[in-house]
Amino acid sequence: MMLMTKPVETSLIDRLPPVRGRYRENAPLASITWFRVGGPAEVMFRPADRDDLVAFLGAKPAEVPVTVIGVGSNLLVRDGGVRGVVLRLGRGFAEIVAEDRDVVCGAAALDLNTAKVAQASGIGGLEFLCGVPGTIGGALRMNAGAYGKELESVLVEAEALDPGGRVHRLSREDFGFSYRHSAVPADWIFLGARLRGRPEAPETIARRMAEVQAARADSQPIRSRTGGSTFTNPPGEKAWQLIARAGCRGLRRGGAMVSEQHCNFLINTGNATAADLEELGEAVQARVRETCGVELEWEIRRIGEPAVPANMMTTANVSPANPTICVMPKATAGMTTSLSPQVSAMMPGRARPTSMSRPAPTHSSATGSAAELMISSTPMIQPGGASCSAFNAAPSAQARISGLVAIWVAMRFHSGLAVPAHAAIAPMLMIFTVGNIMATSTTAMVSPAAPKKASATAKPR
Repeated sequence: MMLMTKPVETSLIDRLPPVRGRYRENAPLASITWFRVGGPAEVMFRPADRDDLVAFLGAKPAEVPVTVIGVGSNLLVRDGGVRGVVLRLGRGFAEIVAEDRDVVCGAAALDLNTAKVAQASGIGGLEFLCGVPGTIGGALRMNAGAYGKELESVLVEAEALDPGGRVHRLSREDFGFSYRHSAVPADWIFLGARLRGRPEAPETIARRMAEVQAARADSQPIRSRTGGSTFTNPPGEKAWQLIARAGCRGLRRGGAMVSEQHCNFLINTGNATAADLEELGEAVQARVRETCGVELEWEIRRIGEPAVPANMMTTANVSPANPTICVMPKATAGMTTSLSPQVSAMMPGRARPTSMSRPAPTHSSATGSAAELMISSTPMIQPGGASCSAFNAAPSAQARISGLVAIWVAMRFHSGLAVPAHAAIAPMLMIFTVGNIMATSTTAMVSPAAPKKASATAKPR
């Protein structure tokens, strides 16, 4: 019998339209976020200019998600990375021009640079932006503010693209601004804005900017790997005061820590993961809820997927109707797949799952009983949409042999030979006496029925 391999789907980048800008597959994101954590973008797109972006949005497959990021100052990218296209606007969207008492700026313009251009042009009222980390696009999205002022107080109008690439001109009223929020649809992409100040002496503006920056340096851990304010201030309260009252100052989780200097800031002390930071934030929320009766809301934007555990899994997808082998990442240990009725009948007891289940809690052992190996007739789809793709793995010798035996049993059945249950179990007992035999690096899924048994390996023959 020939064991067939299910073909891999076309990669995402091959499905995207031609552009004048640049695509990059598996693009690192940790290096461009202030936290310095997180997985890669499936594809990153940096459009050459506005027309390039409009054309891309109009031609890309409708089902492909687009996530916009700026300079990563108020952003937490989860360790598993971001599916779809991550859009990052570059120089073509960063121009800043002073016009009379207005400043016209692209969405990728830094808030600090916008304040500097305004100061040099004698336009007062925008100096608060030098205390806001990030870009104008991010400031529009969340009505960013600092030291008593918010973007809504200086915004005249802005432009944005909807998901189809159509341009919309938005007045300040169209934004429906509230504290750290705008009502513009989340999937619209800002192109730029017109801000208005007042005529003022550049020296006076410079002094106020220096005061803002000094106050920020004194009160915030700006030299640490941080993402700015973690939580918004609840009505009538200060988030940092609630966090301090709950005893969270200096609280740690892995390599993440609540800042001693300003406890509404989370810090990557050097080896934190995105999971460490997010779990620490959730622990702070829980303590504040229990201590103060207040629910803190995240101000930091969190995107992406959780990490795939280091030990990857391969699913033997073998049945009379669908003989395939798929190598897949193990989303979490304990995920169950279904057996074809014929193969299930050959395996005793709890080795007979009936359907694919949600992931169960991760367990660390990798020497599961061969009687609990499962062979699936259900096509397995991984997060990126491809049915099968190769991953590295390093399972134990027992697990390798266990998977090998399971595949052998399934193949014997598929070829039409009767294989009684005892014939399947007996050879599997060999795995406990042969511990150092090398086989392969593909893996078959195991049942969560015995939590301490996490994976076993398989090699098609």
